[in-house]
Amino acid sequence: MKIVFLAPFGIRPKGTVLARMVPIAAELQALGHEVVIVAPPYTNPEDSGRVEVVRGVRLVNVTLGPRHKVLAAPVLAWRMLRAALSEKPDLVHLFKPKGYGGLAAMLLVMLQRVGIRVPALFLDTDDWEGKGGMNDLHDYSGAEKRFYAFQEQWLTRQAAGVTVASRGLQHLVEGLGVAPSGMLYLPNCVAAPTPGDGGRVRAQHGIAADAPVVLLYTRFFEFCQEKLHYLFAQIHRQVPQVRFLVVGKGRRGEEELLQKVAADSGFAAALVVAGWVEPASIPDYLAAGDVAIYPFDDTLVNRTKCPAKLTEILLAGRAVVADRVGQLAEYIDDGRSGLLCDPDDWDQMAGRVAELLNSGQRQRQLGGAGMNYLLDNFNWKGAAVSLDQFYRQRLPLSAGSR
Repeated sequence: MKIVFLAPFGIRPKGTVLARMVPIAAELQALGHEVVIVAPPYTNPEDSGRVEVVRGVRLVNVTLGPRHKVLAAPVLAWRMLRAALSEKPDLVHLFKPKGYGGLAAMLLVMLQRVGIRVPALFLDTDDWEGKGGMNDLHDYSGAEKRFYAFQEQWLTRQAAGVTVASRGLQHLVEGLGVAPSGMLYLPNCVAAPTPGDGGRVRAQHGIAADAPVVLLYTRFFEFCQEKLHYLFAQIHRQVPQVRFLVVGKGRRGEEELLQKVAADSGFAAALVVAGWVEPASIPDYLAAGDVAIYPFDDTLVNRTKCPAKLTEILLAGRAVVADRVGQLAEYIDDGRSGLLCDPDDWDQMAGRVAELLNSGQRQRQLGGAGMNYLLDNFNWKGAAVSLDQFYRQRLPLSAGSR
């Protein structure tokens, strides 16, 4: 089959296209399909109009239009739809039911409704976008929030099939009236691990080779900052020789606040904030940690998320202590491939991290089991086979026949 993926934004610097769309596309091509990704490169305007190949997948960056968001919306949506239809695909798969790609998909549905023969529309959702979801984390205007919430609900009901990245999303999509047969659980998966050189990173940041290191790989918005500060202070009190390696950058200067709290609380000398690092260096940074923590507040946003960062940590063979929220409990077999905590019990997480820091054998046990559990149960090759079967089951059906 010929398949077009509609991307929500450009390939750089955000991670959805590289972390989710490209691996699925590559594995579908390994099954004999041809996949083309059509993207609106407003996040990487230097690629406007450029066609590139990523992991063997052709990616078409449509030419950008007006800079003003309102004026750009119809122009980019039309250009995305035109680029998609020019490929003469058997189906179009929209990733994220919002924004420019969502508008292009809405145009596609409208063409279907007036009797024009166009490819079937499938939808992928990896976040809850509307009320209580990602809308609440962005500085959108009231009109934008209402429109994105409308797009999410309307497009979900129109699609010939919906792929969902988490069990939480599966439940919400069912609530929108989509039958179980019209959905496919398609969480973020992994391929073969990429070995990292943790020693290089430790040397670069002045961390002793034998120092116990707690790794935090994050964007900060998934948890209460007070909780993070408490965890670090408590872990440092229980394991004074610990070092904290923080990889990632927040939206509102959370890393600077962490450094200030560290100075006030007495663990500044233990804290290394690497910030945003090049994707190629991520395996090295993950390998530099001994125990990774994954705090995750019990919110609607988190219950529906499918955190690719957690899969990267587990694939790197790090022992993980995480909160028992949403998809995290799918990725971790508690007590065997990682440790899960009550998200409201901050002392439980701090205590379990401290215990692990003092047991190299247990770290290695959990780290190895975590990697193997992920590879056995969440691999892109198996996911692509399931998606191929789902396409074939749903293609004879129109969006309105459910």
